[in-house]
Amino acid sequence: MKKIIIAAIAKNRVIGRVDKQMPWHDSEEFKHFKRTTFGYPIIMGRKTFESLGKPLIGRLNIVITKNLHWKPNYPEVLVLTSLESAIRHCQRSHFEKIFITGGGQLYKQAISVAEEMILSYMNFEAKGEVFFPVFDESDWIITKRDQKENFEIVTYVRK
Repeated sequence: MKKIIIAAIAKNRVIGRVDKQMPWHDSEEFKHFKRTTFGYPIIMGRKTFESLGKPLIGRLNIVITKNLHWKPNYPEVLVLTSLESAIRHCQRSHFEKIFITGGGQLYKQAISVAEEMILSYMNFEAKGEVFFPVFDESDWIITKRDQKENFEIVTYVRK
């Protein structure tokens, strides 16, 4: 099972805001995210899920939280307490690939276990307090670049 990080990152590494609002809206990037993740599990932190407001259709939505009392209003959302437990669940379910979709803390944990990253580098800076973690680019090979109007999609595979 392939573990893939997918993220959109502003020039200043911003990926989110603490008020759970999206730092930008780019319909082309949203379409890329949907096309790429559709049909596969997406694993996200609680704050990321709350910023979405509802589960994303066509995907198993797995939310990671340490808050054992937190319950989403959607019975189809699977709530687990760690990235490791989410990965084990997906392995037992024989998924071909899974996508880690944020936020900042989950990305930090996932960098060491991900085999691929699909990063949309936005061509602007954004206001926000949540950042994509710095990673050692020497651990990765760029296998694909796709230039769009407002961003470039770069696909990395672990060496």
